[in-house]
Amino acid sequence: MSYLLDTHVWIWSQESPGMLGPRTVRVLTDPQSSLFVSTVSTIEIARLASVGLLELRDPLGEWISDTLLSLRCGTIEISHEIGVGAYSLPGKFHKDPADRLLVSTARREALVLMTADERILRYRGVKSQDARR
Repeated sequence: MSYLLDTHVWIWSQESPGMLGPRTVRVLTDPQSSLFVSTVSTIEIARLASVGLLELRDPLGEWISDTLLSLRCGTIEISHEIGVGAYSLPGKFHKDPADRLLVSTARREALVLMTADERILRYRGVKSQDARR
């Protein structure tokens, strides 16, 4: 199966693995899983680190390259289609632009969005899995 990691799941996998549930740990460590992150997550992590809300064990650029390698993660760039899709999601969805971009990415690429965000988990317009399980 193929998964898109929400920003916090990417961070937790490296900085706070105890936050992840056993099923999620199995997915993240299974060589058969295809894992991806979005560049929107890189933007979110950079913002959090720059304002002192997130402290990483390594400098940001090094942390990103090392963690992508250790997770065997591919990267999905924010395309024009993903951007348009973020504001044409079916049904009601909240206004957070990063969440909208992540949901749009998962929908466009047919990925399961691995998250602990209750608003995304309740949203019927995207396949999701609770990262706490």
